[in-house]
Amino acid sequence: MPVKVIKKKRRKKSKMYFGQPVQDAIIRYNESSNPAIRNRIYGEHIHAAFLKMAENLIHTFKFYYFDVPLEQVKHEVVSFMVLQIPKYKPNKGRAFSYFSIVGKNYLILNNNNNYKKLKIHDDIASLDFKRNVYSDDLQNEVNDFNQEFVNQMLDYWDNNLTNIFRRQKDILVADAVLELFRRRMNIENFNKKALYIMIREMTGSNTQHITRVINQMKRYYFSMLEEFSGTGGIDTSNTGSIF
Repeated sequence: MPVKVIKKKRRKKSKMYFGQPVQDAIIRYNESSNPAIRNRIYGEHIHAAFLKMAENLIHTFKFYYFDVPLEQVKHEVVSFMVLQIPKYKPNKGRAFSYFSIVGKNYLILNNNNNYKKLKIHDDIASLDFKRNVYSDDLQNEVNDFNQEFVNQMLDYWDNNLTNIFRRQKDILVADAVLELFRRRMNIENFNKKALYIMIREMTGSNTQHITRVINQMKRYYFSMLEEFSGTGGIDTSNTGSIF
């Protein structure tokens, strides 16, 4: 009689990306005042979870109305969540719920032209957006984040504009873009058609030339945003190209 071979079932790998280890890492991050230790904890235990959470929030709640690439949206959500790490209190709830709400609310506040079209699902947490104890000052926090980042970004460009752009017509376009930021236009308007129209009126340049200059500036924008999100500031004293 043939021997029946019993195959062992393979254990399925856990799909949980934001479990207790991530929460513990966030607590250790807040308990440490050493920047090097914080950076190591964040890089090894937190960043991947934040990135996956940002991606899931975008797709789950269908935040597809941004006029910037998906990768940029994910980066901005993660950057904002990083700024909120010091505000997380374990006695108020699990880190997963807290940062889910933080990320979702950031997306709601920054999703262009379609706030009324979105269905705000609350299956991540039972707290309603308007009653969420963590989001009482969220709008102000987002505004403060944007404003301080723009202020420091402008300082950087004031020190570096003529080092990065050498041709006068490039400098003219770049300065026109910065002037729109000086007038406190929203960062999200950076890619809108209205921006090109205004710059054309200010400089007389064609769309192709404006696009080339803006694309170069965007490389610096993302680099500075990453630096600001990770350290809370931009090295505005640095001169010369960073690429």
